[in-house]
Amino acid sequence: MAGFWGKRKRDALELQAQDADLAQRAGKALVAADERVRVTSDELLFAEAELGHDATAELGAALAAVRQHLGEAFRLNQLNFDEIPDTAEELRTRNARIVQLSEWAEDLLDDQTAALADRIAKARRAPEIIAGVRADVARLRGRIPHARDTIERLAARYAPEALTQVDANPAEADQLLGFAEHGAGVAERRREAGQREQANLALEAATESVRRAATLLDAVETFEVEALRAESTLAAIVEDSRGDLVVAQQEPPSPGVTTAMADLRVALAALPAAGINTDPFALLTRLRDANTALDAAIAAARERAARPIPPIEHVHHAIDDADRQLAVARDVIAGHRGWIGADARTRLAEAERVRIDLDHFLGSSAATVSVIGEDHREQAMAMARRAASLAGEALQLAKRDIDSSRPPQGPDQWGGGYGGGRRGGGNDLMGGILGGLVIGSVLDGIFD
Repeated sequence: MAGFWGKRKRDALELQAQDADLAQRAGKALVAADERVRVTSDELLFAEAELGHDATAELGAALAAVRQHLGEAFRLNQLNFDEIPDTAEELRTRNARIVQLSEWAEDLLDDQTAALADRIAKARRAPEIIAGVRADVARLRGRIPHARDTIERLAARYAPEALTQVDANPAEADQLLGFAEHGAGVAERRREAGQREQANLALEAATESVRRAATLLDAVETFEVEALRAESTLAAIVEDSRGDLVVAQQEPPSPGVTTAMADLRVALAALPAAGINTDPFALLTRLRDANTALDAAIAAARERAARPIPPIEHVHHAIDDADRQLAVARDVIAGHRGWIGADARTRLAEAERVRIDLDHFLGSSAATVSVIGEDHREQAMAMARRAASLAGEALQLAKRDIDSSRPPQGPDQWGGGYGGGRRGGGNDLMGGILGGLVIGSVLDGIFD
């Protein structure tokens, strides 16, 4: 008994220590949240001055929500120190709520201020960014003549359709640089006028225009290198394709291989003669696709040659066997519905589903279809054998259920004679017993 009271005392002391720690946490959290609201209010004023009211609207709304919920936290804290005595449970609940509201307030303000931190930093660096935009515009403008010369040099070697993705890049880059220069001027004037939000928008647009212009000019230089690489790759694929045609002629005859060889020959014949401006990317894509299709057709033909195709007669035999097994299983289960368990009926349903799937796979009734393609025979035979196997399992389970449902035989099993029994009395029971014996002998003949 002393041990029991000692444990209760220790538990009470631990709970009091936890309550004291929670109360201390609640007080510190409330003070920290209140200080964070004050600091964020000052940051909001600075952010509005740098970015404008619209850009800081979310932070303002978050600050209003935090003040509203912290008002609840302050009211709960006031209740902890009023003249009305509180229970330990009430103090514990209030302090936990104060901690929850204070931590939520700080997390929300952290998220909102972090989202504006980069934009504020960029706004404060606006003069430096404007100067950088103008320097980038001057540097990129110096690359435009070189890009135009590159386009002229490429036009003498490649077809016009090959240059459609880069031929207008120098003109577009020049236009974007003019827009960037104008945007930098607008940003500078709006900033001097105190319209910080409009100045930041103009500066962002100018910066994006410079980035796009640089991308367009880089694409011209990249295109020249990629075109040379495509020509080199094209020559290698032409040589490889001709070798593949020689190999394909030695493969066993196959409609897929024949079609793929014809397509590859057409792609090789479409290659322009030397000295004609071409589109190396389009030629490379077409020849590569034809070469890949021939490789896939050869692989399929080899796989088919390694796997013998079942004769059509064997497939029809498997389908007929499945239909016979299903017919027997249906008749036995339908004739003894009260004796058959769920396992046999489930196997029969699975067999019928596979048989229906076989009809769908062949596109018509499998029992009457006369022609089955070589690509479908193996799958059709597997499905037919699966249906026959499931139907055989259903028949086996049905036989087991019927055997287990037969009444005991002999005049002494039911209190003398055949007058009483589990499935009825008198002549009805005799008929059931004789019927069960006949059915059992039939099933034994089927399975034997």
